[in-house]
Amino acid sequence: MLEARSRLALALLWLALLALGGWFISQRLQLSGDLRKFMPAAETPAQKLLIDELGEGPGSRLLLMSIEGAEPQVLASQSEALRAALAARPEFALVANGGDASLDAIPERLRPYRYLLTDTFDTQPLDEAFLRDALDARVQDLGSPAAALIEPLLPSDPSLETLKLAESWQPGNAPQRLHEVWFDRAGAKVLLVAQTRAAGFDPTGQQAAVDAIHADFATASKGTGSTLVLTGPGAFSVEIGGRTAAEAQWIGMVDTIGLILLLWIAYRSWKMPILGALPLATAGLAGLGAVAALFDGVHGITVAFGFTLIGVVQDYPIHLFSHQRPGISPWANARSLWPTLATGVVATCIAYVTFLFSGVDGLKQLAAFTIAGLGAAALSTRFLLPALIDPAPRDFADSPTLARWWTAISRLPRPRWSLLVVALAALGVIAWAPGALWQNDLSKLTPVPPVALAQDAILRDELGAPDVRYVLTLAGRTEEQVLKASEALRPALDRLVADGAIEGYDMASRYLPSAAVQSRRQQQLPDPARLQPLLAKVVDSSPFNPGAFDPFAADIENARMARPLTREDLQGTPLAASVQGLLLEGEGHVTALVSLSGLQDPSAVARLAAAQGAQLLDMKQASESLVAAYRGRVLAALGVAAVLLTLTVWLSLRQPRRVWRVLLPMALTTLLILAVLRGTGVELNLFHLVALILAAGLGLDYALFFDHAGDDRADQLRTLHALIVCSLMTLLVFSLLALSSIPVLRAIGTTVALGVFANFVLALLVSRQPVGEVSDAVA
Repeated sequence: MLEARSRLALALLWLALLALGGWFISQRLQLSGDLRKFMPAAETPAQKLLIDELGEGPGSRLLLMSIEGAEPQVLASQSEALRAALAARPEFALVANGGDASLDAIPERLRPYRYLLTDTFDTQPLDEAFLRDALDARVQDLGSPAAALIEPLLPSDPSLETLKLAESWQPGNAPQRLHEVWFDRAGAKVLLVAQTRAAGFDPTGQQAAVDAIHADFATASKGTGSTLVLTGPGAFSVEIGGRTAAEAQWIGMVDTIGLILLLWIAYRSWKMPILGALPLATAGLAGLGAVAALFDGVHGITVAFGFTLIGVVQDYPIHLFSHQRPGISPWANARSLWPTLATGVVATCIAYVTFLFSGVDGLKQLAAFTIAGLGAAALSTRFLLPALIDPAPRDFADSPTLARWWTAISRLPRPRWSLLVVALAALGVIAWAPGALWQNDLSKLTPVPPVALAQDAILRDELGAPDVRYVLTLAGRTEEQVLKASEALRPALDRLVADGAIEGYDMASRYLPSAAVQSRRQQQLPDPARLQPLLAKVVDSSPFNPGAFDPFAADIENARMARPLTREDLQGTPLAASVQGLLLEGEGHVTALVSLSGLQDPSAVARLAAAQGAQLLDMKQASESLVAAYRGRVLAALGVAAVLLTLTVWLSLRQPRRVWRVLLPMALTTLLILAVLRGTGVELNLFHLVALILAAGLGLDYALFFDHAGDDRADQLRTLHALIVCSLMTLLVFSLLALSSIPVLRAIGTTVALGVFANFVLALLVSRQPVGEVSDAVA
């Protein structure tokens, strides 16, 4: 037995090693937010597109804004000020408000290419009549309020192809323009849209973008009383993160206070909360270290779920504390408990091994985290914690209160056939309760308030944002191939717009025509020998000076001789964001997307797609099928895990009656949880499955220790004390989670809280050894 000073030194050394290990791992730990690591391999085109674009696609980067609460002219001024401020920030790839800033889409170095991008000369030759009409129109324009905008463009662009392109690149159902910016239909709100450079699920990048918007809006709206509404995936992720952090803070604070009070009441020692936290901290550090060592990046979901699943380790030191008594050293106490504790840990770890063969990286990480964490906690409880425990001043088996409780429990009839009735009733509820068994719709798991979702829907409708469910795709081996296929599809899409099946569409070839189209347009442009006489003749009969349009002639010649414009040439321009989101490059293939807005008739679009060699993908169906596939992997792994767990318990206990008494409470509790959830109209999701795994681990722990107590009354009372403390601790933590407004936390909290209660009661009734039964309990 170590002296008090030595125990303190060892405790400080343990804490120091944890701190050092935490620092070391933090330097090498790379947290990932890539949800693709938690998805099975995509099989359908829609699934592949969803996986490729999950959190990275342009839709996930869009932030939608409206400003209201002031006069229209003031709102328009604020809109332009906000647009200019955001456009200057590195966080944004694109900011639009319908203003004339769209002229910047073509930088000066690419201006000659306007004659390869515009479709003006596809049906109209650049001849004398065209030039004369263009100059006559410009004379009129110079006498209009638009003169300030047009005059700088005139020498190089007398037909205003730059303005025509900018106008053609506006959405087909763009909002109305008042005071030169976008307004809603009522004319009461200005509208803006921004595309972030950060991916939709990059919390740091999205937080920076949202903070920038609020800061610049505060400057633009100072003293006017106008208000900003901000929606979109990034804004929602920031709001969710903030709400989750706030709820986690108050839940964590209440949990901490509650657990400290509970442990102090149970053991009358201020040291126990500290000592009890050491194995849990060791488990978390070991789990993070294992994943950091075995994988390139640790997913945030792995960390969250991993710490949830290793929650069972907080019970390990409680067993040691409650079984400590005068006359036995902490080392001997740990040694006597070790076989039972090890059985539970080994059985659970073997069960998690099945996740390593699931084919999903996220589940492999979760298995590595949990196995390492459980093992580290168990070993530290066995070989380190006893050195820190003071000699016990009392034996919990001497508690009169526990003795009275145990006497009352012992008189309860042991359930037999009643358990079969309960099991059959639970199965009946699970099978025949109304509603779907599984929840595949990820949107129903969002903690975003309905008001915010409604605002987002309104803004999307006002801005003419594309449909987020359906998208047309065209696949090919090269970029040129899919651009040509997109161009061939346009007449059919125009017919759908005319028929009312869709309100509009967008595709990469609107901004970047195929090389074949660009080459054809080059051939239609006049060479200098033809253009110069035509231009001189037209200018002579106009008010313009000779040579005024020499820059125009130079641009025509540059366009004639230039190589076709490519996607690489657009880098650093506002056009790049539009093309990047609609032209996706994969290994050995390129996919062109056609986004649809105002989709009214999906079947008509599907028929067109089939006739034109395109595909209409239903992203909602794809996400639901991926969820179902992921759940299938988890359920298959759990099925194998259940078999391995049963074999491990059998090899440890080797008595059919004892194996039955240990496993029955855990199995029946799982059925009861599912029945309660189904009976109350809850559709099961992946988070319920994760919580069921934890609940099963807790049930195994409770049953093993009730079995370990055998028919020795003193051991039974010590076990009862330990499991009351364990169950109350776990019930406190997960009951608070069940009160959360975050659906994910609520699902986990409700499931585990139900599991703790049912597991404790059933283990108490079923797993305790009947008086007089000969036991070969592991000692």
